[in-house]
Amino acid sequence: MDVDMIFKIAAIGIIVSVLNQLLVRSGREEQAMLMTLAGLIVVLSMVVTQISGLFTTIKNVFGL
Repeated sequence: MDVDMIFKIAAIGIIVSVLNQLLVRSGREEQAMLMTLAGLIVVLSMVVTQISGLFTTIKNVFGL
């Protein structure tokens, strides 16, 4: 895994947490929850693609 991927995930986490706090303090809890879920989905999709690449590499190494 690249260090770049870790920085991207950290940046998404920081942005989502700041936006979440802004939305909660302005009284928009529903939008804050949706923002958090959207951030989680984006990060999970990034991680799933990396795991898919890992499995492909393992299959190629072992010739499966």
